Amino acid sequence: MTSPAPSAQPSRARFRPASTPGRRAAAAMLAAAAVAFVAFAVSTLALFIGNGQAPDTFARVGGHFFATSLIVWALLSIVNAVGATNRWFLGLLAGFASAVLAALLGTSWTVLVGSERFPPELMLFILGSLVSVNLVFILTVTVAQVFLAPLVHRRVLRFVPRRAARTIALVRIPASNLAEGELTHLDRVPVDQALADDQWDNYCAALVAEGWDTVEVDAAPELADSVFVEDALVMFGELAILTSPGAESRRAEIEGVERAVGSLPGVTVQRIEQPGTLDGGDVLKVGDTVYVGASSRTNAEGIRQLRALLAPHGYTVVAVPVTKALHLKSAVTALPDGTIIGYPPLVDAPSLFPVFLPVPEPEGVAVVQLSTETLLMSAAAPETATMLAGFGYRVVTVDISEFEKLEGCVTCLSVRVR
Repeated sequence: MTSPAPSAQPSRARFRPASTPGRRAAAAMLAAAAVAFVAFAVSTLALFIGNGQAPDTFARVGGHFFATSLIVWALLSIVNAVGATNRWFLGLLAGFASAVLAALLGTSWTVLVGSERFPPELMLFILGSLVSVNLVFILTVTVAQVFLAPLVHRRVLRFVPRRAARTIALVRIPASNLAEGELTHLDRVPVDQALADDQWDNYCAALVAEGWDTVEVDAAPELADSVFVEDALVMFGELAILTSPGAESRRAEIEGVERAVGSLPGVTVQRIEQPGTLDGGDVLKVGDTVYVGASSRTNAEGIRQLRALLAPHGYTVVAVPVTKALHLKSAVTALPDGTIIGYPPLVDAPSLFPVFLPVPEPEGVAVVQLSTETLLMSAAAPETATMLAGFGYRVVTVDISEFEKLEGCVTCLSVRVR
């Protein structure tokens, strides 16, 4: 366990760009190309082996399967663009139908090249090819469209070349009426405004020391909870989703956050609309999975809208009941390796997480991933910090006691833009 200290070099990581029409079209075509290539290779190799490995096999069938593969690529590019990779049964139907049609067209082209007429027996031969020379091709396309195409499609949507990560943290100075912030599960106790200001300065300094650039959202001195900026915005790479806070007193926070995130180059902004409600503290991202707390601040309509906004970007949204804490991330967060950590008395359904690790202190549930090796967490959880340090992480601790009195934690004091 260490105190905040500068890292040797800012971390480098991949970020996920917003899904544009061009990127979605490229993903559809490349997924189709992968299926077509595999079908061409498998079909040609199967006939080569079936013909006793005769050297002239490739010359005889290569042209046919090349043409057929081009046709299936064109057909699958279209069906992938309209969602055939979204569900396995859609892939099954689309793959089989496209393979059959491509086989019929490809075989027709092959047998009719140089022919001046189309005798009836040729039609029988073309139809019969579906269960003979083209059978392996049809089966390969169908299987590859179900299993390979969705994988390639998702990878293309997510991939960008490795480059220096943008490590920006949006923060917002505490309001002058911080002590009047909303409370749900805690009794109100006095808040030391001056100490809170110092703790916020130290929190920001810890981020800067670890290679993050802090960008201040316009101050909102009359909005008591505005320092908890994470509740107003959730980032998914370069996709920014403005939330719809469940507490009506917090909805005015969105305007300033929207101006701040809108000034960042390359960011696409979407929003959750009323009657949907969503607090950013209820959103936990773990790879392609987004856990969303169904809490007193986030309702079913908010979760539905988030799911609809994220589906085109390859994320899966999993709703999680939250009744024992203010937000999902008041009960659980995630380590860089995907392990979910949480304080059991605050967690409604730990079985919903593939890997769940209990921590010994309620303040220990919240960690901010500063890099793949470094975690930021509250100084109020020394046992948890020691435990995580024992797992090989470098743990940076900050004192945020005044914000914890208002159900805040290290995650909600900033929005990390990577």
